[in-house]
Amino acid sequence: MNEQDAGLRARLVDVGVELVAAQGVQALTLREIARRAGVSHGAPRRYFPTHVALLSAIAQRGFAELAAGAEQATGEASGSARDRLRALSRAYLDFAAANRGMFELMFRHDLLESNQLGLRETSLPLFDVLVGLVAEARQGSEGGPGARVVAGALWANLHGIAQLWAWGSLRLASGAEDADELLAAALDAHLGPAGS
Repeated sequence: MNEQDAGLRARLVDVGVELVAAQGVQALTLREIARRAGVSHGAPRRYFPTHVALLSAIAQRGFAELAAGAEQATGEASGSARDRLRALSRAYLDFAAANRGMFELMFRHDLLESNQLGLRETSLPLFDVLVGLVAEARQGSEGGPGARVVAGALWANLHGIAQLWAWGSLRLASGAEDADELLAAALDAHLGPAGS
């Protein structure tokens, strides 16, 4: 791919990132992305053979941003693995709240299932960080499920908090003013009470 092609490919992804941020996943049509990029409606197919491939490239940007935010948060959180796990979890919830359209796109089953552009492999390193922090936080714990299973359950819990908070359901049902109380309860549920 020459420099001009690489530039247009990147511009299509940039436009998709901007569009999902402004209008949500439903706005990500090939025609609209092409129109906003100033190219013919068939041009995206030259760089992305399918709509799923283009959506996957856009979602990769989201995973990269989420990973960078998680890395910064865990790097700034000094202290125990649990503190770093709380920081990573908070970064996840903050990303979901600030990037609702991108968050929805990143975890679309059809994109992850198709594994276009290695999207599944793009998301796994962040999960591996979660697993490592869970294993470190649970050191000395005996019995029970392994770190990967606990990390998976915690991730599912965090994802549910993110979605239900965005919909307003958790605020209404729990009476919580913010998600911090829910985050603390999730960590306690999966790791045991702090200080135990």
